[in-house]
Amino acid sequence: MDSLLSILIWLPIFGAGAVLLIGNNRSQLARWVSAGISILVFLLSINLFLDFDTNTSSMQFVEKMSWISQFNIFYHLGIDGISMPLIILTTFSTILVIIAGWEVIKNRVADYMAAFLMMEGIIIGVFSAMDSMLYYVFWEASLIPMLLIIGVWGGQNRVYASIKFFLYTFLGSVFMLVSLIYMYNLGGSFAISDMHSLPLTLSQQSWIFWAFFLAFAVKVPMFPVHTWLPDAHVQAPTGGSVILAAIMLKMGGYGFFRFSLPITPDASSYFAFVVIVLSLIAIVYIGFVALVQKDMKKLIAYSSISHMGFVTLGVFALFSIMKMDSNGELISIAGASIESAYLGLEGAMIQMVSHGFISAAMFLVVGVLYDRLHSREISTYGGVVNSMPKFTGFAVLFAMANAGLPGTSGFVGEFMVILGALQANFWYAFLAAMTLIVGAAYTLWMVKRVFWGPIVNPDVKTLSDVNAREFGVLSILAVAVLWMGIYPQPVIEVMHISIANLLEQSLTTKIPAIL
Repeated sequence: MDSLLSILIWLPIFGAGAVLLIGNNRSQLARWVSAGISILVFLLSINLFLDFDTNTSSMQFVEKMSWISQFNIFYHLGIDGISMPLIILTTFSTILVIIAGWEVIKNRVADYMAAFLMMEGIIIGVFSAMDSMLYYVFWEASLIPMLLIIGVWGGQNRVYASIKFFLYTFLGSVFMLVSLIYMYNLGGSFAISDMHSLPLTLSQQSWIFWAFFLAFAVKVPMFPVHTWLPDAHVQAPTGGSVILAAIMLKMGGYGFFRFSLPITPDASSYFAFVVIVLSLIAIVYIGFVALVQKDMKKLIAYSSISHMGFVTLGVFALFSIMKMDSNGELISIAGASIESAYLGLEGAMIQMVSHGFISAAMFLVVGVLYDRLHSREISTYGGVVNSMPKFTGFAVLFAMANAGLPGTSGFVGEFMVILGALQANFWYAFLAAMTLIVGAAYTLWMVKRVFWGPIVNPDVKTLSDVNAREFGVLSILAVAVLWMGIYPQPVIEVMHISIANLLEQSLTTKIPAIL
């Protein structure tokens, strides 16, 4: 279908409009319509996945029509192996969020469901846009539903958290807009593919690199621009935390893949060490910060920052592994193999998908407990296994995945990045591997105090185990976490050719030859 990407983008957006028209007075109908739309969009994305050609790095399902002709701006869509897994993750997560909020959300139900449907369409637009201005419009538009989700259905300090979230992410994006306009003035095109081939001096690339970096680093988020995330997570409703961690953070990682590496390869190589250091600080230091948290949501939020550090480490470690010679051939640095560069980039992609599953599961676990006792404090609980054995089984599985247990998706991406980093520098790999110790420490610390031990709060004895709806949502995520941990090959096959093309672009200089 030639317009399948447009359908995936606009069906949930127009569906959100329909849900708003249904109104909050008919909340049950709003729930069913929202669930139906999200399931339909997911099935269409599966069809997209099945029709995807894994043997080419070219953009597929391309749509192009003039949008703002006087500035050469097009409504231009297309996906490759980097976009495809993230679109599936988006449509998958949206279904879970709508089902998870089925009984929990009682205030302005239609508005709540519509916000998530709108978010779904906009983020699919981010992952599909091939025109940089279209990309920027979707990128900024994604802030609005999340701002409302936190600001309307959030906790006691929701206004502060939502404004902090908006200011951080919006201000970072302004620099990206300036760089896009600058490249348009140089090349006369807003097409992302034209920007990939635009010759740029090292000085030009450096300014553009840091402009992109500010936008993407805030979104990931990287140290030290990460402080908005814990506040946003703590105040957001459970569904908001799930979408924020599972999908919105991946927009930052995707930006490095789509923009920073192919547009500014020389600057990316030049500044790679800085990014690697910041990534390692996030992995190790933020892991220790997570260790002292007393709020479960805040602990998982800091955990997300630490795990997302693997994404940027895997992306930028490649510049310490491979380089391009004067004949255009890839050669290794210090005896490293080209497979090591693939490991880093593919590991970063796997880590983004895996983190989407695990973070969604962890926030839903906290949401189940919060719905019952209205507390996120670890000290409130203890001995939950006695009254919620089924739920504890799910929680322990997801906690082990969060700690990187082999056989779960949490292990695969991190292990691939560590192996790739080992070829770049032993200390990169050593420090990155510290997360397997620190991550296990803060995860097991939380599990022990919440689910085991003596019951210090009498209310814990009255807790009811998961109902059918909660069991279904957690079961689906458990299957996803185990499937990715045991058999990640289908995801790797989808992205491999696109990663190979990206690797070549990243190691090819764009500095104009001096005649």
